[in-house]
Amino acid sequence: MAALAVLCAAVVLSLAVGARHISPAVVFEALFQGGGGEDGEVVRDLRVPRTIIGVLVGAAFALSGTVLQGLTRNPIADPSILGISQGAAAGVVLAITFAGIHTILGYVWFALAGAALATVAVYAVAHSSRGGASPVKLALAGAAISALLASVTMGVLSTRVATLDEFRFWQVGGIAGRDAEVIHRIWPFLLVGAVLVVSVARGLDALALGEDMARGLGRNVAAVRIVGGVGATLLAGAAVAVAGPLAFIGLAVPHMARRLVGSSHGRVMLLGALIGPVMLLTSDVVGRIVFPPGEIPAGVMTALIGVPFLVVLVRRKEVPA
Repeated sequence: MAALAVLCAAVVLSLAVGARHISPAVVFEALFQGGGGEDGEVVRDLRVPRTIIGVLVGAAFALSGTVLQGLTRNPIADPSILGISQGAAAGVVLAITFAGIHTILGYVWFALAGAALATVAVYAVAHSSRGGASPVKLALAGAAISALLASVTMGVLSTRVATLDEFRFWQVGGIAGRDAEVIHRIWPFLLVGAVLVVSVARGLDALALGEDMARGLGRNVAAVRIVGGVGATLLAGAAVAVAGPLAFIGLAVPHMARRLVGSSHGRVMLLGALIGPVMLLTSDVVGRIVFPPGEIPAGVMTALIGVPFLVVLVRRKEVPA
């Protein structure tokens, strides 16, 4: 309940605070009575879509990070671990350079396709080795595919200055400038992804005990990895497609949730889906007010918030070796 109350407070702040401060009363009038004048239009047309996207994206990164850490048994795993972020980035670069697409709505499909192809490539490389796709092999394959895609991306950007200028806006990460149409494009992917990752929560609990123990408990380890990987790819791919590769949400939020509710993946997912949006919306609000009337992208602020958290985590030795 406390996490839900904090999320509600973050939503109100996102709707009311910015370069143009709007009172909660006007926000309420704009949302439920259709009034509020110019301030009401700002709330309905700009801040409501931005806030909804922040909630969806924050929850998606948190759920994806939780699953990827469980699948790889790697406490520092996030959407980059299986090449998801780099695959999406490569898709956006190719869309700008060769397809002539210059809008967020256009990027979405290419970013999703890039993320999906990258994940399939990682699983194929890891599974083709002797012994199948173990956590270590998944991490190594993810690092290799990510490096390859990063090289392709930088190769294109180094020869296309116009693409670089446009790509930087997406690469920094943020939820500003996204409209309601983006929500209609991504919610089906997020819904399916959420259902898939929740369905493997018990399997991840068993997998945390080791593969042999998980099999002894009747879990199909391969099915858990495939279903969880597909769900995490849908969640992270859609989130990265819309908001860019926002740092630290998928990495930090699962650890925050575990400290509060223990190691049960079901509980961590539930709490993480509330904490993730709080982290993103808070970062976005802080970015709006630090240097008014300009804004610092949310991707910068999440990194500034996430780095001290990781330092504290390492100093307290709460990340297993």
